[in-house]
Amino acid sequence: MEWFPIVFFTFKILALGTGMYFAIKWHYDQLNKSQRGAALRSGWKMAGAFVVLLVSVGLIAFYLSRMLGLDLGLQ
Repeated sequence: MEWFPIVFFTFKILALGTGMYFAIKWHYDQLNKSQRGAALRSGWKMAGAFVVLLVSVGLIAFYLSRMLGLDLGLQ
């Protein structure tokens, strides 16, 4: 197995995750205490929507590739 995809995707996930963490932390720190509960709820809703969309796109891509007869084996 080639090493590039493993290193690249690991770095990408770490870099994007770190960036998202600090962006969310900065916005969270800017809010008043009364607004923090609403911000956390909307943040969880957006994260949930992102996960649902990510899984949906993955399943659609998998279904289309199967339908077109593409080989999805790892060999």
